[in-house]
Amino acid sequence: MAERISDARTMRALAHPARIEIIDHLTATGESVTATECAELVGLSPSATSYHLRELAKYGLVEHAPGRGDGRERRWQAVNATLSFAADTDAPDSMAAEHALVDLYLSRDRARIQEWMSRQATEPELWREASALMGQQILVTAEELTELNQKVRALTEVYRLRDRRGSAPDGARHVVVQYVAFPKE
Repeated sequence: MAERISDARTMRALAHPARIEIIDHLTATGESVTATECAELVGLSPSATSYHLRELAKYGLVEHAPGRGDGRERRWQAVNATLSFAADTDAPDSMAAEHALVDLYLSRDRARIQEWMSRQATEPELWREASALMGQQILVTAEELTELNQKVRALTEVYRLRDRRGSAPDGARHVVVQYVAFPKE
């Protein structure tokens, strides 16, 4: 189930680097995690990640998950498998919150690309050749762009991390695919 978020408060609550990493991990993997496991993921203390998990829960983005043992551990899971953001264009606070959230994602994505570029020479040639960083300018109608976006989503959907864990072929790696499409003028 996908969640479309337009509420400014929810977007502002999510606009924190640790919270973005937590929610991305939970939605991408479908796993449930403890605050201690999240701490390892985001490089914070378990008490700090516990706070962030409670904040995400307050806005309906994560929820308690069934425990695996004696009931003493508190596990968390994403409420939805995917999130999307669509600010209310008539509400300036919603637009500002979406811009702040997008800026955070873009900063994170830029850091990921820079990290890849810095280690690219140490990767096997097969992975260097398979990777891509490309840009293209196209001429389309809004309807054609919608169709293109749907096709790209369908192409990548069959490889979703959460659905392929445990069944991916040998040699499969966790890969980030970033895609943007918007009118230039």
